Amino acid sequence: MSRSDLLIKLVEAGAQGDRPMLRRTVEAIVAEERAKQHHTLANRLTGALAVMDKAGPRAVAATYLPDRVRDYITEVPARRTLDELILSETVRQACDELIAEQRSGNLLRAHGLEPRHRVMLSGPPGNGKTSLAEALAEALSVPFLVVRYESIIGSYLGETATRLKRVFDYARTTPCVLFFDEFDAVGKERGDIHETGEIKRVVSSLLLQVDDLPAYTVIVCATNHPELLDRAVWRRFQLRLDLPNPDQKQLKEWFERFLHQFDDSSGFSSSTLSASLSGASFADVEQFGLDIRRRLVMAMGDMSTKEAISRQLALWAHRFKTPTQAQDEHADRPPVAKVQTRKRRKKAEGGEAPLFEDGI
Repeated sequence: MSRSDLLIKLVEAGAQGDRPMLRRTVEAIVAEERAKQHHTLANRLTGALAVMDKAGPRAVAATYLPDRVRDYITEVPARRTLDELILSETVRQACDELIAEQRSGNLLRAHGLEPRHRVMLSGPPGNGKTSLAEALAEALSVPFLVVRYESIIGSYLGETATRLKRVFDYARTTPCVLFFDEFDAVGKERGDIHETGEIKRVVSSLLLQVDDLPAYTVIVCATNHPELLDRAVWRRFQLRLDLPNPDQKQLKEWFERFLHQFDDSSGFSSSTLSASLSGASFADVEQFGLDIRRRLVMAMGDMSTKEAISRQLALWAHRFKTPTQAQDEHADRPPVAKVQTRKRRKKAEGGEAPLFEDGI
């Protein structure tokens, strides 16, 4: 078979999600490259096949979005798994139950029941709401579709509601995880006197669309401001999960996983690091870990893991001071503003102000 035919078959296999044909085509290309003594390319292709086999049947082929919704949603590869996330027992149990219900949908329908498929995630930013939605898509082996607000929200009357309807119409046609981040942008409280009539119409339309979704379409919405959501929104969601900042136990577990990747002694325990970064979000500690790895790579062996961690701790220390620490630090500084205020007051009265008064 000619090279052009092989390339065409490769594209067709990827577009159709036909893994057997994809494998056969790549193997044919590998054989052809080896015959040409191109062993480096052949080995890289063989390695790519091994990665595909390791991913297993849960690897989801890319979905080619139709033109009517291509500007409003983006498919993101679902690579995160639930086991990679550090979740509370309550949240993990709820997710496991949701996945089990989705996989046993036919059994539930035989008894007149439907699996749960509407999830609301709330909590401060950087604590895994998006990652959890992605992990659910990975566990269910369905596309992970993320709504794009910059394209959805329009300036003309009825435009936003029309675009949302297109998104929901498409989501009804295929099993998927439809993810709305910052859901309060479109699900605001309709009783807010500061909002226009347009946003109220959008919320009303949105609620109807959510109600009409089939059970095989899992909708996951996330918000950092649950207090802004319309009260009727909460009733639509069967699972309402809170993802707060990690506690010391969760931070310790994260650092245990992080330190496990280094062969040499890091000189720090997971308990020490979790105490040093108390109050951080998961996004913060993940960035902290990435900073350490960058320093080690840039040092090219001239820096120990202990030194890299020490340097990053010094740089990051100011980010996670407790309110008490910040107050104590502020108390150690001369209250310049107060002194200057007193000096101006004394000058206005025609007297001299002492540099510092008692108790300052």
